[in-house]
Parts: sequence; structure tokens; C-alpha cells
Amino acid sequence: MRVALLLTQGGGGPADHVADVAPALVARGHEVVVLMPDGAAALRIEAAGVRRLALSLTSARDVRGVASLASLLRRLRPDVLHAHDRRAGLYGRLLGRALHVPRLVYTLHGVPDGLSYLVAGNAAAARERPLDRLRYLSFERRLSSWSGAVVVTPSNATAEYLRRCVRLPADRVRVVPNGIDAKAYAVPSRDPLPRRRVLWLGLMDRVKRVDVLLDALAECPDVDAVLAGDGPLRASLEARAAGLGDRVTFAGFVADPRGLLAACDTFVLPSAAENAPLALLRAMAAGLAPVATRVGGVPEVVRDEVDGLLVPPGDPAALAAALRSLDASRVAAFGASSARRVAESFDVERCAAGLEAAYAS
Repeated sequence: MRVALLLTQGGGGPADHVADVAPALVARGHEVVVLMPDGAAALRIEAAGVRRLALSLTSARDVRGVASLASLLRRLRPDVLHAHDRRAGLYGRLLGRALHVPRLVYTLHGVPDGLSYLVAGNAAAARERPLDRLRYLSFERRLSSWSGAVVVTPSNATAEYLRRCVRLPADRVRVVPNGIDAKAYAVPSRDPLPRRRVLWLGLMDRVKRVDVLLDALAECPDVDAVLAGDGPLRASLEARAAGLGDRVTFAGFVADPRGLLAACDTFVLPSAAENAPLALLRAMAAGLAPVATRVGGVPEVVRDEVDGLLVPPGDPAALAAALRSLDASRVAAFGASSARRVAESFDVERCAAGLEAAYAS
């Protein structure tokens, strides 16, 4: 099949996901072209030998960007148009239907923060805005129905949200778990660490609740932390961490986290809401022991007391207790189980096969 993967954002989880699956779809015999802006993910895609066409569609009112996308689709005439962020999902389905693209697919990578509480297990990540339900429930239902698109999501928790809240028919929803190249993140051997060192990766915004991690670390004097990422809350988090001294390192944005994955023993995910985060999969593939909140699709990835530990969101005391309970032997056991878990159930080849089945449907 001739598959066009559409993104209007050059970074973030959807872009990283496309950079992982595009080469896997090519390896399965499909003709793949990625339409997306410049960025680190675009460089990865091109380095893997996948065709990439530059696209700039910067807002819902970007008429020139919409016209450019329409022109690209007329020229490419794909068999499948697969959109991967909300703006791509909007214009991909509208233009795809208007231009008679045979198969339209949209991956819902995450629920808007204001509606995150509608996904089982998630806490409220932000205050619901007056138009959220109109835009993301009613309009999404009508757009999916009118376009005939299949909606893919990486977790059963979010699929249930689509069926129950958006009210999409069950045959229009497909669960395709995220996948990564597990071998690329595997750490062959680990040197013993003089002190426990945990890693957090992501965007420093409200939903990620890095503040909860910092409060938990105050109760774990034998644990150091590396926080890799940037975002609107970085300055306030740095101020909050000042009392912890040199136990907390702010590493900034790290394009390739493999060095950090090899230098830590535990991965912490304190988010108020999640779907199926790639950062978690990468850390597990590297053999880190995960300590994560029991939100969204996370329990579908981390089996509590098997691959790692799950705690309630927004509870620094519970997170601190989980971190203190991990001795060297438990860290090693959870890390080994996590690495097997990702290799067996969340490999990029399985993800590509699932997408292929969604395209065929």
C-alpha cells in the first residue's frame, strides 16, 4: 500500500512514534511517505531512508498550510492517509474525504488535558474548558462518522473513552499498542551505582506532575534524580528542588536518552494522566525498574509487582514509599522483567503489524 503518515508537529510523542513505525512499515513492503515539519524526528526518519516531505501547517487558521497539504495529497494519491496529531486528524480527515483517499486513519495519542479525567484511572490534569466537550466529543464523533475514518489508540483505556464518551462504534476503534525498537535501547551490562539514581523524561508541564516527584524525593535521602526535559514549569521546578541540593540534576532536553538510561537504575513516571508513553517503553527496554502512577494505559504496560510498582497519582507519600521499598535485588528483578515485557509485547514490529491490520480494515 502507498501510505502517507501526516503530522503537523515536528516534535513530541506522535513525531517520535512516527519515526519508529515508518521504517518498520517500509520493511513490511509498503511505500511510505511522511508529511511533517522539520525537526529531530524528521531527521531520524530521513536517516532511516524513509521519504519525507516538508509540511508547515502551524494552526487551524493556516489557510496556506491547508492548501499545501491538499496539493501534496493530490500529487501523492495515497491508499492510506494516517494522521497523528489533532490538527493533522482534523485536516487529514476533511481533505482525505474530499479528495477520495480510500482509507483514512487517525491515531488518538492522548486526550485533551481538560477531559483527561474521562479516561479510567486518570486524574484531572487541567480544568475543563467550556468548549472542550463540543470540540473533542461531539465534533470528533461527527468528523469520524462523516469521514469514515478508523480511529487507532495505543491503550484499551483510551479506546473505552472513545466508545463511551465520544460514542464511536466499536468497529471504528482499533487498539494498537505503541512499539519501539527494543534492541536499540537495551543496555548489555550495568555498573553498580554508588547511590540509587532515578530518571524522569518528558515535558515539564502540569500534567506530568514533576512536583510530586520532587516532594517524594524529599522523603528519600538516599535517592538521587536526573530530570531530562524542558517546558513551561522548569523554572518553578528548579526553585522547588533547591532544597534538595545536588541530589537533583536538571539535564534539559536530551534528543537521545540512551546515555541517561544506562546511567540510572529506576524510571519514575508521576503523571496525572497518560496514554501509553514512549518514554516509559524506552526506559523498560533499557532494563530500568519503573515506578509509575496507575493512570490511563500505564497499567497495561507495567504489571504491578511484576515489572515495577504502580502508585496513585498526586500522592508524594505513596511514591516515596515505593522508591524506598526498592533495594538492589528488586531493582534488578523489575528491570529484567521490564526488558522482557517490552521485547515481547511492545516491539515496533508488532506495532507495525497492528497498523497494517487497521489499514486493511
